[in-house]
Amino acid sequence: MLDIKVKSFKEFDIEELYNVLQLRSDIFVVEQDCVYLDIDGKDDKAIHVLGYKDDKVVAYTRIFKPGDYFDQASIGRVAVHKEYRKFGYGKIIMQASIKVVEEQFNINEIKISAQKYLTKFYTDLGFKSTGEEYLEDGIPHIAMIKR
Repeated sequence: MLDIKVKSFKEFDIEELYNVLQLRSDIFVVEQDCVYLDIDGKDDKAIHVLGYKDDKVVAYTRIFKPGDYFDQASIGRVAVHKEYRKFGYGKIIMQASIKVVEEQFNINEIKISAQKYLTKFYTDLGFKSTGEEYLEDGIPHIAMIKR
């Protein structure tokens, strides 16, 4: 089972922060062969959802309240360590993140910028595509909203 922890940026200890940044870098920079600025100055505004397995961060998202990233609440930087994807941890971390948005902000409208190849994954979680496909950091994306 995945152990979920929800934290503000100030609640991170140094080791947790290092582990989260390493996971994000492993996936979004190395695995996806994409040079981009992951440390974008927005983590201090975000709520962070961490998924632990055997005391190791293997899944992660960050959440923004409406107006901090998009007009709607948003979930981003959705990451699951490559070795743990077969266990459905992506779905578990997203369900936990949706619940955090609903409980923390008392709303149920969430916008994401989804990588195009993950459209079905997000559709299965209740998100619907909106607008045209676009490139973000050289990767095809689509805006999706859950209401």
